[in-house]
Amino acid sequence: MLEICPLKFALSELFAQASDRGFLTLADRYGLLANLLHESTLTEEERHAIDRILRAAARGRVKVVDDISAIVDTLEV
Repeated sequence: MLEICPLKFALSELFAQASDRGFLTLADRYGLLANLLHESTLTEEERHAIDRILRAAARGRVKVVDDISAIVDTLEV
């Protein structure tokens, strides 16, 4: 069985990038999923960051896009 392990400090980076860019990519969403699957290891601060990202997406302040990664989009330009 495949085990999903979130990277240390990836959540804070994801939060900063989503806030700065204004969108969540597919890779960002998988990062959120990996963290949520390991909910028992999340700190209170990380839980609040996830809540803020999801709330921003629900309110339309952060778009949810189908791009795999923001890096791929940068390379295509």
